[in-house]
Amino acid sequence: MPIELWVSTSVHETLLTRWTAPFPTVRIRRAPGFRVVADDGSGRNPVLPAKIPMLLRLLPYLRSGATVVACAEQTSLWLPRLFPMRAKFVKTSHGVGSMSARDDPRRRAAALTLVPSELERQTYLHRGFAPERFVATGYVKADFTHRTHTAPPFADSRPVVLYTPHWQQHRSSWWRWGAEVVRRIVADGRYNLIFAPHQRLVEKAPEVADLMREIGDLPHVHCDVDGFAMVDGSYTGAADVYLGDTSSQVIEFLVRPRPCVFLNAGGRVGGRSELRDVGLWGSGWRRCGCRRCVGPGSVGAREICEGSGGVRRAIARGGRRGCGSGCGEILRLLEATPAR
Repeated sequence: MPIELWVSTSVHETLLTRWTAPFPTVRIRRAPGFRVVADDGSGRNPVLPAKIPMLLRLLPYLRSGATVVACAEQTSLWLPRLFPMRAKFVKTSHGVGSMSARDDPRRRAAALTLVPSELERQTYLHRGFAPERFVATGYVKADFTHRTHTAPPFADSRPVVLYTPHWQQHRSSWWRWGAEVVRRIVADGRYNLIFAPHQRLVEKAPEVADLMREIGDLPHVHCDVDGFAMVDGSYTGAADVYLGDTSSQVIEFLVRPRPCVFLNAGGRVGGRSELRDVGLWGSGWRRCGCRRCVGPGSVGAREICEGSGGVRRAIARGGRRGCGSGCGEILRLLEATPAR
């Protein structure tokens, strides 16, 4: 079966050419607006061309030659939502968590959406989405094997703490506690620290880059804000303890269950909507933001609230079928689509 992978930069072209070498039916193609980027081979995410103009220029190719189009983000779904297309779009996930934008109208433009668990599938069905358009396949990304780091990026064997604060302020621990948390872990000296916040956090909080420059050369600190290792499972695989707030990377971390600590900097401890949004916190220990637990203006330890293992249950409900199951669903869609 011929498969075309459209890429936007030379960095992605090089990576995908290497990764797909064993598959002779895969062809790497340069999208309109393709950008050649200087690459030193260190695995840095390049600056991307503007996505909407690129998609609009790619539209004629997809309308004339594609039967099924697979994408891992919502922006591409503007095409089937706004334009008549014979190609069927399949939406998969580049991350997973309890706070994805499930009500976005673009999601209804996908002929098929692959979700990581039956629990996640039910959240769409409760919103009135067609059941036949949502399939629980397991977490596809868990099958990815081309990690940047196959071992922790440190010279010694101290326990590794991974801190991944969310980029949205109302969901993040960064603005209230983040810098102090990082400095305390670094000063303590008993742990190796991987500080790898969401890439968009630097856009909202430029002081993150200042802190990285301050601590980045220490032997027990590894900072990253634009590397492929942030998204290929390297850090979630290498860490011994997950420290965060509402980032969905905890799902990847708990594929191999280990301790989690969640920072409730916004005091999101009351109300059904808050608990639904932070359903991830059932997987570990939660630092409450209320006065009873931490006191006014303090990050110091007082009490830690134990969770109930909810994320691991969600993973179990989704099964461990992963990539193979997702490919099978795409093949079934192809077989059901009339030939041109």
